[in-house]
Amino acid sequence: MSDAKRQANSVIITLMALALAAMLGLELASVQPNRIVPGTAYRLTEIVGGEGALLLSLPLLGNLWLARRPTVSRLYLVLAITVALLMALPWGLAAFTLHFVDTDQPYARTGIGAGAWTMLFVLLLTLIELRTRLFLRRRVLALIGVLVLGSLALALSSGWLDPLALAREYASRRDQFGAAVLYHLALVGAAVALSLVIGFSLALAIRRLTRAQTLTFGVLSVIQTIPSLALFGLLLAPLAFLAARYPMLAELGVQGIGWAPALIALVGYSLLPMTRNTFVALEGVPADVIESARGMGMSPWQVFTQVRLPLALPVLLEGIRITAIQAIGLAAVAALIGAGGLGTFIFQGLGQAAMDLVVLGALPILVMALVVDAFFSALADYCRRGGAHD
Repeated sequence: MSDAKRQANSVIITLMALALAAMLGLELASVQPNRIVPGTAYRLTEIVGGEGALLLSLPLLGNLWLARRPTVSRLYLVLAITVALLMALPWGLAAFTLHFVDTDQPYARTGIGAGAWTMLFVLLLTLIELRTRLFLRRRVLALIGVLVLGSLALALSSGWLDPLALAREYASRRDQFGAAVLYHLALVGAAVALSLVIGFSLALAIRRLTRAQTLTFGVLSVIQTIPSLALFGLLLAPLAFLAARYPMLAELGVQGIGWAPALIALVGYSLLPMTRNTFVALEGVPADVIESARGMGMSPWQVFTQVRLPLALPVLLEGIRITAIQAIGLAAVAALIGAGGLGTFIFQGLGQAAMDLVVLGALPILVMALVVDAFFSALADYCRRGGAHD
């Protein structure tokens, strides 16, 4: 490896410095006697003392030292330390719960502090940086995911994290949580499917009617600029009118509030990225490839289905990825108009000043977005390689 490549990795150094600052300077966890009474927050030195804090800082300090001259072997060592820290986080929280939560208080709970959340976020950013630097294969990333999630699952199954405030919020809303997740997924899936059909049709239409391109993208851009709450509000009156005028619609659940305005708004927001990516994908196929297909005697339908569409598929998948991630986030806001889903927990938690309830609704949304992003990115890469295996 050249000297230029051995220059200090400023990204990892900065991230490790932030992780150290969060671990030593911010509260890592808190203890509440119940859901209402404010808890007592603890920093690392208050949990394990000064010597223990120094000992626990050694892995981060080691990563700082290794990042000063980041050879490939050192970066792999940084990766191993980072994964080990991620695996250790739930067990550290479990150890804190065992020692600081009074078992005689049945409603006592452990809260996750800002320092722990910051460390988790910084360590995940470190993994992203290492993935880029080391060109990690998907099977390696899958192994890391199994190790980290497996450690979390073991910690949860041990029962030591039962007093965790987040776990208590989930336990009291287990059935509601499962229904909310399924409803959220159904709403997002319906919005993405409808926007794909409509967006694909619009893209095909404006490819033939070139004069309509400016008008179509202009209208879709205007919809995209309307704030979500304003768009939900604009849909309330006409949908309520239609439900009152046509009883069949009311029987289907179409009304001013609920899933109907949420679905229409989500489709409206999804049309611009879906239509634009589909149009660009279809137009981006090289003309000489199309001419070669025609020269081979292919019909227009064969050229489209066997040449243009397969070559455009990676860019089309990127449009689906963007649309799905956007819809996952916006579906949470739709809870304000009675659409249900995970956003219900978020707004209930905000109204009750219960941050753990907010996190209970926000975490699955984050996980959904990450999974969708990884899935469609991997699928697009697979299509770009022509279906070749790693």
